[in-house]
Amino acid sequence: MPGCFKKTLFALASLISFVSFILIVVAMGTPKWMTGKILCKTGADLVNATDPELVKFIGEIYYGLFRGGKIRQCGLGGRRSKFTIFPHMVKKLNTGLHVMIIIFLCVAIFFSLVSFGFCILNAIKVPYRAINGPAGACLWNFLAGGFVVLAVTSFMAAVNLHHLTERIANFRENVFRFVILEEHFEDCFWICVASATAHAVNLLLIAISEIHFPKIKTKTEEVNVTAEDIMY
Repeated sequence: MPGCFKKTLFALASLISFVSFILIVVAMGTPKWMTGKILCKTGADLVNATDPELVKFIGEIYYGLFRGGKIRQCGLGGRRSKFTIFPHMVKKLNTGLHVMIIIFLCVAIFFSLVSFGFCILNAIKVPYRAINGPAGACLWNFLAGGFVVLAVTSFMAAVNLHHLTERIANFRENVFRFVILEEHFEDCFWICVASATAHAVNLLLIAISEIHFPKIKTKTEEVNVTAEDIMY
């Protein structure tokens, strides 16, 4: 049986793995990975709008991995609309990259659950096989965190290198053209970053559990037994 200290560390690591699993699931299902402000360039150019008048042509956009929405401002008031990435819009994006982000997160979910199971196993007993012990728990946490990092990095590449926000904003816009004024990574993106950090914390906890602290020995007083003591 593992010691109390080791049990506590692995129990905490299992809880962190489960929380990471929840965080990834929530992040994937929420359409708030990115928000931004979009300018209706065509409308502003038509009326030759100056700085004070540009407010009438600045709308908003938000989106996640599967859906989102935007407010179009083209001089006649805001028009709200919602959209889904699949099945139509994904054809206009970098399909391979977008699908890879989702696959990376799905794999991370799987490894988070495996990590959760291995940490529970190590909290209950000492496995006979090394791969089932701390080494295995480290491996699954490393893979889970690594795939989350790959997903986050790929999403940043899609936004910054492949102009993801601009492509989404101009989807099925035949008359007006929108340009991006501002864009910000939102809560769901940072939730994924927190998930990767959680697995890094787990690696640290597992490493600490393998440290063998020296046992403190107390000196016992020597008892001198004499013949008189035996008689009594």
